[in-house]
Amino acid sequence: QVQLVESGGGLVQAGGSLRLSCIASGLTFSMTGMYWYRQALGKQRELVARITFGGITNYADSVKGRFTISRDNAKNSVYLQMNSLKAEDTAVYYCNALGYSGYWGQGTQVTVSS
Repeated sequence: QVQLVESGGGLVQAGGSLRLSCIASGLTFSMTGMYWYRQALGKQRELVARITFGGITNYADSVKGRFTISRDNAKNSVYLQMNSLKAEDTAVYYCNALGYSGYWGQGTQVTVSS
């Protein structure tokens, strides 16, 4: 059973930083690409960042230069370092695994006050 558990969200002022974490279980983490998505209230879920099993990263244009995705295979964990946060980054953030699109965690709420 694949499980994804996100943490690290919170309330932060615009310009601040947060680091999100996701622990994955039930899959071969070191061989799996990982994603961070977000869903703002009333909007569709959108892809924020992804990292391949080899460490290649890609970002949505809206977060390039501000967010950094990374992974620690020894801890079965993927991270999202978010800097220079904006009000429009407010959303519930979810991690997801390549090939396991039907499995979602509970997400972690990020609220950026302007």
